[in-house]
Amino acid sequence: MIIIVTLLVLLMLVSAIAALIFKDLISAVIAACMVSLIAAILFYFLQAPDVAMAEASIGAALVTAVFIIAIRRTNRYEE
Repeated sequence: MIIIVTLLVLLMLVSAIAALIFKDLISAVIAACMVSLIAAILFYFLQAPDVAMAEASIGAALVTAVFIIAIRRTNRYEE
């Protein structure tokens, strides 16, 4: 169990750093979505399924959709 949580935390850190580095804004939003999904999995492992469901639905799905819609209406690449 501790190994899985450690791997998830490391994957979360890698995704967060990738979101900072990417110049393509859609890729950065997908990396940020991965951070939210991993956080939801970690909340589930911490025995907080209600918080995990809220994080997965709002943090990963709704916020990602809003960001993608906003990016599609503007420039896709950061200058």
